[in-house]
Amino acid sequence: MKTSNFIIFFSIVLTVYFSVNFYIFIRGWQAMPRGSILRAPYVILFLALSLSYIAGRLLERLTICTASSALIWVGSFWLGMMLYLFLGALLCDLLRLGNMAFHVIPGDSARYLAAKRIAAAIVAFLAFGAVFGGYLNTLHPRITSVSVTLPKKSGGRDVLDIALVTDIHLGIIIRNSRLQKMVDMVNSIRPDIVLLGGDIVDEDLAPVIKNNLGELLCTIRSRYGTYAVTGNHEFIGGADRACRYLEEHGVTMLRDRVKLVDGWFYIVGREDASITQFTGSKRAAIRELMKGLDLSKPVILMDHQPLRLASAVENGVDLQVSGHTHNGQLWPASLVTGLIYQISYGYGRIEDTHFYVSSGYGTWGPPARVCTTPEVVHIQVRFVEEGKGNR
Repeated sequence: MKTSNFIIFFSIVLTVYFSVNFYIFIRGWQAMPRGSILRAPYVILFLALSLSYIAGRLLERLTICTASSALIWVGSFWLGMMLYLFLGALLCDLLRLGNMAFHVIPGDSARYLAAKRIAAAIVAFLAFGAVFGGYLNTLHPRITSVSVTLPKKSGGRDVLDIALVTDIHLGIIIRNSRLQKMVDMVNSIRPDIVLLGGDIVDEDLAPVIKNNLGELLCTIRSRYGTYAVTGNHEFIGGADRACRYLEEHGVTMLRDRVKLVDGWFYIVGREDASITQFTGSKRAAIRELMKGLDLSKPVILMDHQPLRLASAVENGVDLQVSGHTHNGQLWPASLVTGLIYQISYGYGRIEDTHFYVSSGYGTWGPPARVCTTPEVVHIQVRFVEEGKGNR
């Protein structure tokens, strides 16, 4: 990433981060009675929690140790708490404005002050409950099954079984036990091919190497192998290094490349759209990648971010698989992703092109999922003679 873009991006992120924390801090402070003995420990605890993620990431750059991992874990949970504490405090402020307008409870009464303390306690309890419940949810991924029918050459077979996994985010949070569960789920599908749809590595490759996660990736079994594309997080940590590591552990990276598999279907892999932001380079257009392809054969496109879906339709892609959205990961963010992306989660079809956008397997930031489920996707592509089936 260019230095100027890097400074601008992180300046905006840090400004928003500290502004939200300050708002939450002030509302918590105001909920406590003046002279309360809880105020001093509140300040210390709040500073420790709000600075832990940043401190952990900075320490991780120097050395991966118990302290850096602990800080990142604590800070990641705090990121989730921030969302719900912010929403809760905002709701309380709206109710407070309503009370000022309608004078339900006098603002200077003991009843009003007690209501503030009760509201703060309820918000904190619900925020903790949402994040903790969301964490437990991440420990129970599911296999989602999807069936797609294409009027294309079958290569002598009726069905192609695809195991799709996106947004694993291997690193401090998602490591050996969680990755082993994913591998077991993929292998239980007995796939013909495995597709990893980007954000395989979280940010820093060092914890992936330290925990030897690549060896677990080598235990994925399929007829035609494992193929992957880059996501924005590969570029955050250094795409070339991450891709080289994955290639060394049995993953074929398709970086603006096309692979004809077994002579009868194509896998088209695009670089992530963030390549321009991080490197200044441009990724190849779909029409360039598909130039000269035999479109009587099935074409499967891997593109991490489900952007500009019309381009896949216009160029004759049969199936596009994507991730990136996490289906919002923490409700109500799913409402936002639904507004941003034409298909933000699940199966969709536009004209003759099928799409599947996965909610992903891992998490980014908060190690929790609220109202969205981690998944490994089993896509069964069925083939029929043209004119005898519907796409």
